Amino acid sequence: GFLIGATAGRTTLAGEGLQHMDGHSPILASTNPAVIHYDPAYGYEIAHIVRDGLERMYGEHPQDVIYYLTVYNEPIVQPVEPEGLDVAGLLKGMYLLKEGQAPDGGDPASTPRAQLLASGVGVPWALEAQDLLRSDWGVVADVWSVTSWTQLRREAMACDDANFLDPQDTPRVPYVTQALMDRPGPVVSTSDYATDLQDSIARWVPGDYAPLGADGFGFSDTRQAARRFFHIDGPSMVVRTLQALAAQGKVDAAVPRAAAEKYRLLDVTAGSSGNEGGDS
Repeated sequence: GFLIGATAGRTTLAGEGLQHMDGHSPILASTNPAVIHYDPAYGYEIAHIVRDGLERMYGEHPQDVIYYLTVYNEPIVQPVEPEGLDVAGLLKGMYLLKEGQAPDGGDPASTPRAQLLASGVGVPWALEAQDLLRSDWGVVADVWSVTSWTQLRREAMACDDANFLDPQDTPRVPYVTQALMDRPGPVVSTSDYATDLQDSIARWVPGDYAPLGADGFGFSDTRQAARRFFHIDGPSMVVRTLQALAAQGKVDAAVPRAAAEKYRLLDVTAGSSGNEGGDS
């Protein structure tokens, strides 16, 4: 069956007390091989995940598994399903949600580029970061919706095991590596959970990888303030991306500090990532 975490996330259930701030349930779920965890952002993602789950659990060859879906009580804009949606990628754990566009008059070939990964309620933060990188810093960023960090890790581990136990002339390459290997720039990730979740795929991410996560105890404040406190919000993704690009020599070394000051990164009252309403 399906387990639905209806108040998931460390920063989403605001003002309910620290005991309700879930920053770790996907990590715990990942330790049980029978639990298939997904962290969807949009309704159309849930539809495909549930359909696949029904087939796997109750189809012609039923599997002895359960599905754990972390959903949230924060209202966000729900887009229609994109044409040509990569359903296979969605079910494997990630798909390209929105390709970045070069600033007006910019040359895409010479413009600094980055890859932004986010799951669940964090996807709008990545889209916010994409807009800020383009408008404020002339950086192109592609946004990926990560529907399951756990599924990405398990598939990658299965590839490693196969290459170890049954070596072939052509080694198996994990899906997450295939998806990102031809994508330029550093990879920056975020979610509403502890960094351990995004860290779980680190060794298969090609190039520089910088995960952001809600580590430590909870922080009872507004959603925007909590996300700024943990530095998992859109502006935090921007600064971390600029740091990674500066380390590669793609932007000036002074740019990350300028961005941190511009967005008041150390001021929780300056947080901007989040919506009101939906509180239980």
